[in-house]
Amino acid sequence: MKIDRRSFLSFVIGGAAGTTLSPLPWKLMDDAAIWTQTWPWTPVPEDGAVTHVKSTCTLCPGGCGISVRLIDDRPVKIEGLEGHPINKGGLCMLGLSGLQFLYGPSRVRCPMKRVGKRGEGKWEKISWEDAIALVAQTLDGLRSTNESHALSCISGSDYGTVPALFRRFFDVYGSVNFIRMPSIDDSYELVFKLMQGMMEASAGFDMENTDFVLSFGSGLFEGWGSPVRMFGANSLWKKTGVKVVQIEPRLSNTAALSDRWIPINPGTEAVLALGLAHVIIQNSLYNNDFIHNYTYGFENWKRVVVNEYSPENVEKITGIPQNVIYSLAKDFTGAKKPLAICGKGQGVHPGSASEFMAVHALNALAGSIDSEGGVWAVEKQNYIQWPDVGKDSIAEAGVRKDRVDGAGAENYPYVRYLPSRFIEIIQSAKESPVKVLFVHGANPYYSLPDSSSVRNAFEKIPFIVSFSPYMDETALHSDLILPDHVYLERYEEVLRARSFHRPIIGLSRPVIKPQFATKHSGDVIISLARKMGGYISHAFPWESYEQCLQETMGDKWAALQENGFWADETFKPSGWKNTVKAQMVKCDFSYNELFSLPHFCIMGIKREDPIYPLSLIPYDSTRLSSGFIGSPPFVIKTLEDTVLKGKDMFIEIHPDTAETYGLAEGRRVILKTPKGELTVRVHLFEGILPNVVAVPRGLGHTGYDIYLAGKGANANELIGAFEDPVSGHDGAWGIAAQLRKA
Repeated sequence: MKIDRRSFLSFVIGGAAGTTLSPLPWKLMDDAAIWTQTWPWTPVPEDGAVTHVKSTCTLCPGGCGISVRLIDDRPVKIEGLEGHPINKGGLCMLGLSGLQFLYGPSRVRCPMKRVGKRGEGKWEKISWEDAIALVAQTLDGLRSTNESHALSCISGSDYGTVPALFRRFFDVYGSVNFIRMPSIDDSYELVFKLMQGMMEASAGFDMENTDFVLSFGSGLFEGWGSPVRMFGANSLWKKTGVKVVQIEPRLSNTAALSDRWIPINPGTEAVLALGLAHVIIQNSLYNNDFIHNYTYGFENWKRVVVNEYSPENVEKITGIPQNVIYSLAKDFTGAKKPLAICGKGQGVHPGSASEFMAVHALNALAGSIDSEGGVWAVEKQNYIQWPDVGKDSIAEAGVRKDRVDGAGAENYPYVRYLPSRFIEIIQSAKESPVKVLFVHGANPYYSLPDSSSVRNAFEKIPFIVSFSPYMDETALHSDLILPDHVYLERYEEVLRARSFHRPIIGLSRPVIKPQFATKHSGDVIISLARKMGGYISHAFPWESYEQCLQETMGDKWAALQENGFWADETFKPSGWKNTVKAQMVKCDFSYNELFSLPHFCIMGIKREDPIYPLSLIPYDSTRLSSGFIGSPPFVIKTLEDTVLKGKDMFIEIHPDTAETYGLAEGRRVILKTPKGELTVRVHLFEGILPNVVAVPRGLGHTGYDIYLAGKGANANELIGAFEDPVSGHDGAWGIAAQLRKA
């Protein structure tokens, strides 16, 4: 059998990925006590009675069910929960490593008040009573000068009872500056708002019933959505003959495990999607019934696509040959249940509105919206029905102030949160408009792009409060740490498992008593409200967070306690005929001006720029966590030495690029962008386009512990935010760069 270079690379990388993702390596460690003994801070339990507790993993947005094995009252092993709709008994490396977050040395064990400079790591212990009194005193000070609007919060989520308690506190206190960390949820919310008239809906993908997957850079097997669900879907696809096409500049694990990898110039995915739409329209390959009966504004949009996005023009921009564009369009529409998806890497980046809307338009052309095997709009679960809050005059004035990030205002009318713009506004201001910042369930100091700007912004904020249970980078640069319990010690519902296509609520519950003097963030907010008194106190009638959660969940509580989750197994989208009849809603193509603005320059810098002639892109891996949770020691140990060797991080470049710059495997180089520079090592990789440099995300921590800190570099030191002109979200997945010998 003849095998070409690309096929060989796919075979080798796909085989390695298959070995990594198979259960075999983890079965060799069937009893977690075997490997946890290698870490000195992990206690080894004595023999005792074995029990299991059903819970939900919160280490990523996947929302997988877990079963925690205990010996007496000591958790010793975490497994996937059999019968759970999302992960069906499987679990990824991060989930398997959960006990290391419970016992690890990175935990903050009690409230801590900064006594040295920010980042020095000099703290003094403080009681919970004094810590809450300090926050209350600081917030009272803002209200005394009518500056309640100067309180802000950066949260990892805005769904569920804990974020709702934070938002309720902000409402009655007098601030609108609650901000959620970025993700593809931002862009899909925008898509459903503009194209389907739905105010709060997330995207669900019927992966198990599709027969053709067209992925525009989504890291399906790099941690996108629920990693375990995607591994299971891939096994099903192989059995049933589902075709998967991956479009991205680099041969990732997803590309290697796909049926076809199509390399594309970085940042040009929206152009390709519209080029495919051109072929589909010109050859009348679209779903005629759907387009003519259930859409609006199609003819104007069609005119733009046909006039501007011919395969000839698209080839010049994307680097993809015309014949490939033609064949791909026909393969996509020739499938019975095709599905087009986007959202780079693990889906923690919002991306450009043009790309998401262009990809959604492909699903519309194929009739794959709210249909079997397609993309479903999953509306928000409205189970939080708390009484409205009363406000005093200070709060009433505060909530009438404009948001710091400008979201929802005249220039950004379609979006709810703009975290990158929030940072830009603060760091560019002479005096910070934010006086007090809460950070909950997020690590923005590490995770947001343009690290230098983030550092500058944080330095300007007078008082920062972290609710993190770990000494992460944000906690390290805070003034006060009010440490939460870790997920194995607390109750909390887990809502909106990313990419899942049915309504589901998981229950994370304590499997062990809190190990240290930590406190549930929900209880902290309730205590803080009581300390402040007046209207603020009256808005929080619950004795505890647990009482609040149980009352809020109502008739779902019993199912959550018994099964570890509640799911609407019978849920199906109503279908366009019923939806249009009931609500007079149609898929709206009328925003054609958005499609005339695809941004295929990285950071707005032209590729022919002689100073920065290369394109730098980040990449994700299931072996590296790049969000709020840092990778535990067990996962770091699994990294290849072509990613991290000792403390040195490797970048990937094509051998042709290396030859141009006179570089060899392992050579130290300086990688520079307009945002910063790093010294890294070179890994030669034929599975990447020439003149493209790939850098891993999830390394370069300065917080946490000795097992994670100081290893590699943070990709956000090099990559800045680029404001999408349509949405205001950060639209850049990369930046222009240069290389030189170290």
